[in-house]
Amino acid sequence: MVPLGPDGSRPARPLRRLAAPVGTLAAVAAAFAWVGAVDPNEPGHYPVCPLLHLTGLLCPACGGLRSAHAVAHGDLVTALGANAPAVAGYAAFALFWLVWLARAARGLPTAGPRPRPVHWWALGTLLLAFTVVRNLPLGAGLRP
Repeated sequence: MVPLGPDGSRPARPLRRLAAPVGTLAAVAAAFAWVGAVDPNEPGHYPVCPLLHLTGLLCPACGGLRSAHAVAHGDLVTALGANAPAVAGYAAFALFWLVWLARAARGLPTAGPRPRPVHWWALGTLLLAFTVVRNLPLGAGLRP
């Protein structure tokens, strides 16, 4: 007989607990493999950014596919040059994924601390500042 958990429910089996983090990693790995194989630097493979196409302005995500392509090929310098916030996002995802996996493997609740509104506002402000600066003449080094 399987012992019941503290809340009276049956604990999830180890493989079942790991299904979501492992499935998420598989999806992200497949996406990076695709972008690594299909070069975004060659025109015609991916759609054009609508903001760039309509206004000529770079959005905060412009260069994100090029940075993912560079990360997939192990070229961190090129990835940072294409879109530094995207690379920071990839690193943050990796860290949060590792925590998620470790908590799931131990059978702990996987819902960790949630960002408060101030964190989302700070992130939005940083991305807005990045967007404005990269579209100014002094931010030419931030353009992909």
